[in-house]
Amino acid sequence: MKRLEGKIALISGTARGLGKAAALRFAAEGALVVGGDLLHDEAVETQRQIGREGGTALTPGPLDVTRPDSVGNWVAEAAEAFGGVDIVLTSADSMRCGSLTEQPGAAVLSELDAVRLAARATWPHLTRSRGCIVTIGPAGGIRATLSHHRTFSSAAEAEVCALTRRLATEGSAHGIRANSISPAPVDIEGSPDDPLNATHPLPDAARRTLPGTPGDIARIAAFLASDEASCVSGAHLVFDGGWSSVLPGPLT
Repeated sequence: MKRLEGKIALISGTARGLGKAAALRFAAEGALVVGGDLLHDEAVETQRQIGREGGTALTPGPLDVTRPDSVGNWVAEAAEAFGGVDIVLTSADSMRCGSLTEQPGAAVLSELDAVRLAARATWPHLTRSRGCIVTIGPAGGIRATLSHHRTFSSAAEAEVCALTRRLATEGSAHGIRANSISPAPVDIEGSPDDPLNATHPLPDAARRTLPGTPGDIARIAAFLASDEASCVSGAHLVFDGGWSSVLPGPLT
């Protein structure tokens, strides 16, 4: 039997990168995947790929994880189509660089909203299913660096991990688990977020670490969403190939 057989999994950010990789992995593990992304056409193509590989997926419409109405409609359509929600993976995100004076503080709110709104909308369903939440709070939230400026985004990433621990605490009475993963930047299909791209703010650090892919992170997320992790809640897994352990300095 597959690890996620028959589970209903809501995954944000399924157009590309981690969200797409997670959608494909969860479907391969037997989950009924409900995806969503502002890049709706690309998210629909992810749905089609799942279908071609023998899985089941739904992409109701464009998803804006920072808008309560958009998230609410996404969850409602998933519950109507499949009868409930068992798993939530909040993977919609993008790197935002900027110093204290350059970067808008709204970056914190938007990254937190991506988790807060999904958790709030799915909570009644997760209570019934004794389900789980997996959040993504990149490794920039656990270590500061002078090599680039991400003041508010780093704060938001740390807050995502803190919020996940609170969800684990509140969810324990209902059998709901919540865990977070902190990945380092990985190659997202040749986008500027590729850490080995010459224009990326972290090239030296990226070259010092073990390489990772969205698929690698998706496998960790699938484990946390499965019954194999039935006693794991409130955990924070750092999955960065050693990035958070690298000291600054020129390559030698």
